[in-house]
Amino acid sequence: MMEGESLDNLHLSQTLPLSQDSFMELWDNVLSYDITTLPATDIIHNGSCRTDGVDMMLINEQALTKDFDEKLFELPAETVTKDGITTPPASTVPVTTDYPGEYGFNLRFQKSGTAKSVTSTFSELLNKLYCQLAKTSPVEVYVSKEPPQGAVLRATAVYKKTEHVADVVRRCPHHQNVDAVEHRSHLIRVEGNQRAQYFEDQHTKRQSVTVPYETPQLGSEMTTILLSFMCNSSCMGGMNRRPILTILTLESPEGLVLGRRCFEVRVCACPGRDRKTEEENSTKTQNGTKQTKKRKSNPPPCTTSVKKSKSASSAEEEDKEVYVLNIRGRERYEMFKKINDGLELLDKENKTKSKVSVKQEAPLPSSGKRLMPRGERSDSD
Repeated sequence: MMEGESLDNLHLSQTLPLSQDSFMELWDNVLSYDITTLPATDIIHNGSCRTDGVDMMLINEQALTKDFDEKLFELPAETVTKDGITTPPASTVPVTTDYPGEYGFNLRFQKSGTAKSVTSTFSELLNKLYCQLAKTSPVEVYVSKEPPQGAVLRATAVYKKTEHVADVVRRCPHHQNVDAVEHRSHLIRVEGNQRAQYFEDQHTKRQSVTVPYETPQLGSEMTTILLSFMCNSSCMGGMNRRPILTILTLESPEGLVLGRRCFEVRVCACPGRDRKTEEENSTKTQNGTKQTKKRKSNPPPCTTSVKKSKSASSAEEEDKEVYVLNIRGRERYEMFKKINDGLELLDKENKTKSKVSVKQEAPLPSSGKRLMPRGERSDSD
């Protein structure tokens, strides 16, 4: 098209320079069909059908229909497990606050103390469980009223710090390779229960283990589950010294959370020693903070005179104190004795000189004649 020409002068019948036919003739040769008006015809074995000379590939060897499925692109709202139990998708950032709920969901741990021989101990001061690798830690579960039939207990491990909370807690590669079970990548396991099931969320990839809630036995008010942690907190490629939290939830058969409890976990070689050390450090930190606040609010009064008197009195006390020195060998003893005798003599001479210099002179009379020193004559003489 030339620069001077406008679009109004361009006609569809205009002959194109690089084509044999006009644009109008090319457009008329293009066949268009309405999919909804195509009749169903013979289906060929390779999955295609012929209608008035037009081949159409069929999806899954089924003819297209008029109705459009509005739920075609929707994600499933819940995941169905192998046993038919439906669970809603987990949230990206799990909640770590305690929630007893209407059933009064609560946990309690056995008192084991801080002895070196214990394999599991719980600190109420720090809300933290200390346990050894692959050792059983009993957890007692309490409820105020009976949960619905088919309720389950779910245990999930998450990282405590904000910068690590998005990462999935898994076992280190070394401990995974030496284990042959199907769920070898799971950190938390439930011992002594054949109905335990291990899950991995399809969206967040977080791992969890569930067991059915059991009604307390006759004469008891709690249910006990046995948890094991299959990796040390210091394992490289796993937790790598990053603190973790264990979230224990009471859920309905449909996957709704009825109660939640969270506690920190440290998997180490000596739980009793580590618990004692961390509790002492926490107590010292709290006491130190209180002392600094008191010092800042009430500074003690101090003057130079008080400091001088204190320093002088302390020096005198040090001079009066007697120290005993054990010396090996007679010759060395005689040498130190001479040094000590010389220092004692020097102290006596200094005291004598100070007494002579401090002697008071005769006071001058307030009125009358001035006292004359001996041998001196007055002007009148």
